[in-house]
Amino acid sequence: MAAAAPNGGWAAVCEKFRTARTLSTVESRKDPETEPYRSKYSARALLQEVKQLLSAAEEGDEARLLAVRRAVLEYELGVNHTDTEELSAGEEHLQRCTQLLEPHRLSPDCVSLYIQAQNNLGILWSLRDEIKTAQTYLESAEALYNQYMKEDGNPPLDPSEHFMAEEEKITDQERSKRFEKAYTHTLYYLAQVYQHLDMIEKAAQYCHTTLKRQLEYCGYHPVEWALNAATLSQYYLSKQCFMEARHCLAAASVIFSQAGQVSSAEDNETEQDQQDLRQRKAEIARCWIKYCLNLLQSARKLLEDNIGELDPDRQLELKAQRKKEEDEKEKGRKKAVLFGTSDICDSVLAMEEKVSSVYPLDFQEAREIFLVGQNYVLEAKEFFQVDGYVTDHIEIVQDHSALFKVLAFFEEDYERRCKMHKRRLDMLESIYVDLNPQYYLLISRQLQFELADTYYEMMDLKIAIGNRLEELDSHTIKKINSLAQLAIKYYELFLDSLRNPDRVFPEQLEEDVLRPAMVAKFHIARLYGKLITSDSKKQLENMQTSLEYYTFLVDYCEKYPDAVRAVETELELSKEMVGLLPTRMERLRAKLCPFI
Repeated sequence: MAAAAPNGGWAAVCEKFRTARTLSTVESRKDPETEPYRSKYSARALLQEVKQLLSAAEEGDEARLLAVRRAVLEYELGVNHTDTEELSAGEEHLQRCTQLLEPHRLSPDCVSLYIQAQNNLGILWSLRDEIKTAQTYLESAEALYNQYMKEDGNPPLDPSEHFMAEEEKITDQERSKRFEKAYTHTLYYLAQVYQHLDMIEKAAQYCHTTLKRQLEYCGYHPVEWALNAATLSQYYLSKQCFMEARHCLAAASVIFSQAGQVSSAEDNETEQDQQDLRQRKAEIARCWIKYCLNLLQSARKLLEDNIGELDPDRQLELKAQRKKEEDEKEKGRKKAVLFGTSDICDSVLAMEEKVSSVYPLDFQEAREIFLVGQNYVLEAKEFFQVDGYVTDHIEIVQDHSALFKVLAFFEEDYERRCKMHKRRLDMLESIYVDLNPQYYLLISRQLQFELADTYYEMMDLKIAIGNRLEELDSHTIKKINSLAQLAIKYYELFLDSLRNPDRVFPEQLEEDVLRPAMVAKFHIARLYGKLITSDSKKQLENMQTSLEYYTFLVDYCEKYPDAVRAVETELELSKEMVGLLPTRMERLRAKLCPFI
């Protein structure tokens, strides 16, 4: 052993190595902004000294031991150079490390170091945007872990132990913990690599496994873990896996609460740290909003008939089906997704019980999910206020409006439905009036279109209410006309926003605005047809305007046939109206003839 350190003894060599590690991992955090790598450079100098000492050592019977120690130093130097953004030098050292270990990579004293070197080569190639190369190194590390666990499985030495005296060596339990942590890093980096490569399903699978392992081995930062779990929930939402999405969000909320406990216990917590915590909490709340909204909207798609109303037969059928299926389904799937120890599981389960993960099939069930979503809207808005977070605030208000919209679908009473849409109008108009379209054009268009659609929907509801009366009273007529005119106003504002600086409407519409613009034209045509007036001349004018808008749709699709697939239903009805309206107008003109 002494032969490995001819000048000053093995203890001095180990001390230098330990000091270098402390400089890299602890002292470097305190480095000033003017010298961000001061401690890293000091660590590097010490590692080079240790390397020189080992180079002078005689190999003899200790050749393998020396090779492994040199590999540890090459690894530390590789990480050091990568940390200081010297990637080529970092790669050289890491490659030398793996070359020295290659013959013994599956032995207990080498396997952990080899996997960590592969991990760091994966990181290094990711920094170069060479994602495929990074994938190769990380998948190699994953395969080596699996092979070692299959063939040996005993806790391997931690790389730091190669520079420790025998009595300082760590326990098997600690070795296992560190080895598993290195493998968790492999999976974590692979999740990111697969995401970069658009292998979304695989990325989600690896992310889920990483999160489970981090809890299992207590190797996580609560805020980071919670955000990753909340982000993963959005993948499950896209797949309509609501039970898994809810579990991720419940776990995110539970683990995030640990961050609050940690921060309140630390006296040196800064105002900025507190602000960051509040922001992260609001971000998780926004993920909960999306969960509630997606669950309600997916239920609506299942339940609606061909005119967008709730289908009672389908509702009964789904209720019967759910009763039969849900218990078995949940039991089978739950095992695969649970996070954490029993204590954490209990807290997560309690959180999950606050909101359903099955499709709501009636108003009461929908309302319970709506109320949870609405609570998270209030929580998110506490941080994302309009002063400072305009875009985020508006997106949250739009989600709140969407929650009311989908809840209204489940409401059978038309008057109460109208009140829900009125709530939407109040919240949307209050933010629209203060919005400068010059700076927020896209959001402005979204709000114009949604306001128009909401007035349009309310007008239809008022007509349906009026149809139940023996005769339309003047108040109802006035209300229908007012709603129709406000819908027209906002649709026209939306269409005007598409005009060029010379106020000319585009000859050909961009793909992203094609359907909204055509729907706006179609709805305006229909709205002019719904205006109620006893003045026949005014009625004729309205019919003429209506015809012009229907004709625009038909002519545009004839000129640009690719547009047809975006508005098939609207086009079919427009063609029908272009055929019918001239005849109706002729009849009306004939009645008016003596007076014209």
